[in-house]
Amino acid sequence: MAESDHADPGRASGERNAFLAALNALDRGLGWLERTIVAGSVLVMALIMSGHVVGNLLFDRGIPGTYEMTEMLIVIMTFVGVGYAARCARHISMSAIYDQLSGWPRKALLILICVGTGALMFFFAWKSAEYVMVLHDRGRTSSSLRVPLWMVYLALPIGFTLAGVQYLLTTIRNLFSDDIYRSFTEKETYSDVPLDDSGQTHATNEPHGL
Repeated sequence: MAESDHADPGRASGERNAFLAALNALDRGLGWLERTIVAGSVLVMALIMSGHVVGNLLFDRGIPGTYEMTEMLIVIMTFVGVGYAARCARHISMSAIYDQLSGWPRKALLILICVGTGALMFFFAWKSAEYVMVLHDRGRTSSSLRVPLWMVYLALPIGFTLAGVQYLLTTIRNLFSDDIYRSFTEKETYSDVPLDDSGQTHATNEPHGL
């Protein structure tokens, strides 16, 4: 019985590490997808706009549908970028109450925020998917390029789903880790803060760089 009791903690730790490793692989895959879509959209938009300007200057004729295509790419970048911002913990946050906490209350509030925000992202994904289905059923297309609009606005449910997954991963990371993580890979770091002019410092309570 004693040997079994000693083996169980190590086995549980190994299973937890394997679980986190699998989630880390998922996170890396989603990160690659988000970077590819955002960077590809920026590159295509830059090429189209540059070609349009050069065409106007040299041939008095730009690329047809340039502005329409640019608007579509902005939609894609914006909503897929929501997931990427959540993954890198670079999203806007209101942290007046959060910054006043430390220890487990701080971590508990972060988990609550991640659960609530993740649920909201999945709700938005569901509603935006319904909107995409309406566009598909109505057969709406863009005015000049005749591109089906449902293909463009498909970026909304995809982006919201990616963001929801990131908040879910952050929640799991904080539940399985002793440290506080602002995202699945971004650990919250702290710095010493002087209490008075004597140079004494207290335990690290304030997040570094926030």
